[in-house]
Amino acid sequence: MTGSGDHPFSAAIKPLVDAMGAELVAPADARGDDVVLTWEGHEVIAVRLPHLADSLDHILADLQRRHGKSLSELDRKAKQTVVRILEERGAFSVRHGVETVASALGVSRFTVYNYLNRENAARDTKPQAEGS
Repeated sequence: MTGSGDHPFSAAIKPLVDAMGAELVAPADARGDDVVLTWEGHEVIAVRLPHLADSLDHILADLQRRHGKSLSELDRKAKQTVVRILEERGAFSVRHGVETVASALGVSRFTVYNYLNRENAARDTKPQAEGS
């Protein structure tokens, strides 16, 4: 992208936009659901957010890149960590989220639910800080 995509603000937010699986577009090309960002009173760039289902695929691909191998090749502890990260990022609020994650991890839906239940049980048994 040229023009506003060359603006230093656009360059600064690009890693965040990429991490979200979003896309930078010129403000003139923005649609109603795009987020137009301004800098010093001028529209500089618009961010086209991904659809939720696309976001989950993007998050899974990012986790795979971070681990350097297929998520299905991870050991059980690493898979549990992946499920915890995905839960924190809202992956299971997406329709068919559990099925998508189970497929990526090479486990059953039942196993994903077990990982989630285990994580929630561990969180519930942690002592609360004083004053909370």
